[in-house]
Amino acid sequence: MPTPPDTGKVLLVGAGPGAADLMTVRALRAVQGAQALLYDALVPDEILALAPAGCLRIQTGKRAGKASMKQETINRLMLRLALRGRTVVRLKGGDPSVFGRSGEERAFLEAHGVAVEVIPGVTAASAAAAQFGFPLTHRGEARRVAFATARVQDGAVVEEGWAALADAQTTVALYMARDAAAAVAGRLIGAGRAPDTPAVAVENAGRADARLIGASLADLPAALAAAAPEGPVVLVIGEAVAQARAAGAGQPLRASA
Repeated sequence: MPTPPDTGKVLLVGAGPGAADLMTVRALRAVQGAQALLYDALVPDEILALAPAGCLRIQTGKRAGKASMKQETINRLMLRLALRGRTVVRLKGGDPSVFGRSGEERAFLEAHGVAVEVIPGVTAASAAAAQFGFPLTHRGEARRVAFATARVQDGAVVEEGWAALADAQTTVALYMARDAAAAVAGRLIGAGRAPDTPAVAVENAGRADARLIGASLADLPAALAAAAPEGPVVLVIGEAVAQARAAGAGQPLRASA
């Protein structure tokens, strides 16, 4: 069936880690021009307030451990709104292409004749590194960065692929791993990563209330459990992470070589 000529479009927009001033100018303009805004639960009110007064706002959930709208429902909702001629902004925390299901959503919408644009955003690992003073790559210590998730679709911890993250010159940024730190540390150490590898957990990266929890890889699960974070957490593991320091502090966790 042909697509109606007055069909709207969908913009898959990265809101960044949560602070409005870390959004790109293009993302800001997209939100300001939205006629329908489908947003994830972690997008803060200060960003939602940037949408125009007459914009339809729908929370889609997508928060670890909480009830959320099914992906199929989100896809159908975006399609229905676009077919009504609306400019739809699908607002996601971080970057849409980093565990944001942008590929699934784009494929679904384009298969139904809807134009899609992806607008990138600052991802949590980049925000954490900038805020707490450590690099993701560092000459002589970290030649590459691996963005990974600790979980699979049913919520279980991934069983395979840890060997690829065991290289000492790889900085590993793990998403959706807050409640799986012990399993993650065990799998990485079992795959050959040194137990004393510097590691941090950053809660609410990029926001004013961000918190740094630092330890060795072996000790990170206990440190994280003691800190009991409630917000979103990214784990970053690797030699370059030793340069991390609490916001405003002068001394890193461990001096870099």
